[in-house]
Amino acid sequence: MARNVLGGELLPCSHEPLTGFYRDGCCNTGGQDMGLHLVCAVMTAEFLAFSKGAGNDLSTPREEWGFPGLKPGDRWCLCMERWVEAFQAGFAPKLVLEATNELALEWADMATMKEYAV
Repeated sequence: MARNVLGGELLPCSHEPLTGFYRDGCCNTGGQDMGLHLVCAVMTAEFLAFSKGAGNDLSTPREEWGFPGLKPGDRWCLCMERWVEAFQAGFAPKLVLEATNELALEWADMATMKEYAV
């Protein structure tokens, strides 16, 4: 069973929209998840614009992929590398620590994640 960064059971990030690499609502990962979708982030307009500018448009619906497009306030399991990139650029979205996979601690320290906790 996956654990969160606080040491407890990994809680769901979002079922509406349905998130997670495995589309199970949780920030679970495995060998096929090359992007490491580990952090449960709360979308902001600033982050969505940043991500689009970085080549990953998360706000435009993609019906062929069953992707509804994200809006501010939505929770989404983000790739760890994208969150770190956004953090370094000053656009990192807030995190739901109970739904953020403990493996995220390999990329960001707990103090930083607590600073960005909702």
